[in-house]
Amino acid sequence: MTDSTKDNLRQAALHYHEFPRPGKLEIRATKPLANGRDLARAYSPGVAEACLEIKEDQANASRYTARGNLVAVVSNGSAVLGLGNIGALASKPVMEGKAVLFKNFANIDCFDIEVDETDPEKLADIVCSLGPTFGAINLEDIKAPDCFIVEEICRERMNIPVFHDDQHGTAIVVGAAATNALQVAGKAFEDIKIVSTGGGAAGIACLNMLLKLGVKRENVWLCDIHGLVYEGREEDMNPQKAAFAQKSDLRTLDDVIEGADLFLGLSGPNVLKPEMVGKMAAQPIIFALANPTPEIMPEDARKVAPDAIIATGRSDFPNQVNNVLCFPFIFRGALDVGATEINDEMKIACVEGIAELARATTSAEAAAAYQGEQLTFGADYLIPKPFDPRLVGVVSAAVAKAAMESGVATRPIEDLDEYVETLNQSVFKSALLMRPVFEAANTASRKIVFAEGEDERVLRAAQAILEETTEKPILIGRPEVVERRCERLGLNIRPSRDFDIVNPENDPRYRDYWQTYHQITARKGVSPDIARAIMRTNTTAIGAVMVHRGEADSLICGAFGEYRWHLDYINQVLGNETHSPHGALSLMIMEDGPLFIADTHVWTLPTPENLALVARGAARHARRFGIEPRIAFCSQSQFGNQKEGSGKRLREGIALLDAMDTDFEYEGEMNVDVALDPELCARLVPDNRLSGPANVLIFGHADAASAARNILKAKADALAVGPILMGMGNRAHIVTPSVTARGLLNVAAIAGTPVDQYS
Repeated sequence: MTDSTKDNLRQAALHYHEFPRPGKLEIRATKPLANGRDLARAYSPGVAEACLEIKEDQANASRYTARGNLVAVVSNGSAVLGLGNIGALASKPVMEGKAVLFKNFANIDCFDIEVDETDPEKLADIVCSLGPTFGAINLEDIKAPDCFIVEEICRERMNIPVFHDDQHGTAIVVGAAATNALQVAGKAFEDIKIVSTGGGAAGIACLNMLLKLGVKRENVWLCDIHGLVYEGREEDMNPQKAAFAQKSDLRTLDDVIEGADLFLGLSGPNVLKPEMVGKMAAQPIIFALANPTPEIMPEDARKVAPDAIIATGRSDFPNQVNNVLCFPFIFRGALDVGATEINDEMKIACVEGIAELARATTSAEAAAAYQGEQLTFGADYLIPKPFDPRLVGVVSAAVAKAAMESGVATRPIEDLDEYVETLNQSVFKSALLMRPVFEAANTASRKIVFAEGEDERVLRAAQAILEETTEKPILIGRPEVVERRCERLGLNIRPSRDFDIVNPENDPRYRDYWQTYHQITARKGVSPDIARAIMRTNTTAIGAVMVHRGEADSLICGAFGEYRWHLDYINQVLGNETHSPHGALSLMIMEDGPLFIADTHVWTLPTPENLALVARGAARHARRFGIEPRIAFCSQSQFGNQKEGSGKRLREGIALLDAMDTDFEYEGEMNVDVALDPELCARLVPDNRLSGPANVLIFGHADAASAARNILKAKADALAVGPILMGMGNRAHIVTPSVTARGLLNVAAIAGTPVDQYS
């Protein structure tokens, strides 16, 4: 890396920390404070009631305060990353970063506390005095052996989890990586020889964890800067190191590396030489975890041992041993059951959960975050990626279960499956709203055909459909391409075995398909030759023909290409007097709740008749999500103050609805802010028909609807579900090219329910 590049990275990091406001954290209120009534509840006199409840029973602190979801990250700055003893204040950016990780990965609130105290017993006293504030303590970046003293005192005196992440977080992730590395190498813990460098907190904790997993103590050879830790050595020793002292005349790393199955490095750069790797056992496992420069670079190790299984602490190599795989989720599980400590059973459950997840099929979200990387279990994928959203559900639930079984949980969880679902909802924004749709889809087994069957997102969605629903995916694509991509992506599904496939290049139904298509379109200018060509090349048309013939119940297309292009073929094949496109409805899931927007794609300038149909369809689909619709017709015009333009068409559409038999609320035409603010709406029209803020916005122009949808996606971090194609009897849905695998799964669930169930 050049000096110029280093300087650019340094400036970018400093800019990140300084702007748009200094630091990485803020405190936000979780309750409203908008009037005198709110103030009286939040503070005097109402707050006294919560205080008295806690005085009566201290467990009530988790009911009435944030304590049950609040962790302290505590450091004295004596051993910060690779920076060493930089002091408490200089460690603050690191501790703020740790707090951000807690929040982002496990939704745990966190205060960073930097303490200017070097005496370990006094530091422990300070930490213990913080007990009433926090539900758990994360000790961080405290040098060895002081960290052992601080943690031991705090664990003895405090009745909440105390966890030194540098020790145990590293040990847990190393344990998970070692579990899977041994499986790849065909070896067992009880049989292997381990050579380790670095006798600090993390190194000792890793060795203790490996002992718990089955390694024999006599097979562990610990070296530090002075060489082998042996019986009788007096230089730079402490009880933690002495526990691994070997009775031996050997003295150096080079002496003891002979025949080692696993090298565990938590020391410094270039400690392990290539010639030492050559002395190790066949298919050596090398965990070179020093940062930023490992004990040996992976390419240097592989020159000597091409079959080596290697992990580092760096993100630019496979198998990054990163504590973020552990600490957010072990704390999440511990907090949720009110654990009084984090014990060995919980740590091992965490190891097993992380290891198991790496062996499972890679999630679509992780694959999207790490595009271009091979995320298939094996030598280069021993542990999951930090952005795998399944970690919180799998690992936290395993930890919670272990806490309950080992007797340290004060608030046991009755239904673990429900708990996992709740955890998943915290990371998958759509999970809660989609639940009634998935439940309805599971009552019927429908066949869903995907037009873009070779697309990675479709393949991942197909895997999820088979795992999470009763639907049967059908993919249109070349079988050899689909199979090759499934294998490359680490998916365990295969064409024909797990799902049906239609090969546009060579399918036995080709003649039936083109003749059916020609029969439908012969009077629309389509000749037999054109029909033959389309059935070889146009996967949307093929899928529509399958639905027409009853070979599939619904078509999903649009992962690439323009929306109306797909719509033309769907309407051409599936449109009739009963079914015609009424509009496209997008569900936007935001922090403060859901909002439906229509029509985003079908009608550029909808007529009053179109608008009335859009409203009826939107109401029906909102109820599929368990939401009672309150529909606002949105325009620049406000309750008749503009006679022409979109307001006129909206008023005429409302008049048509008034003449129909409807069972939902609707009002308009109005500005968007009025639709979303009941007080403002009541001030303008006291007798308006909405009982609350609108949750469905219908626009008089596709440009306005599409703009609202995209602004919410880009600026409000809204998650879009859909668009849902209304009016086609749930026989076809067109997604957009930005759709994710999770988005395709959601649309498949929507397609997987007979629409007449909600009519």
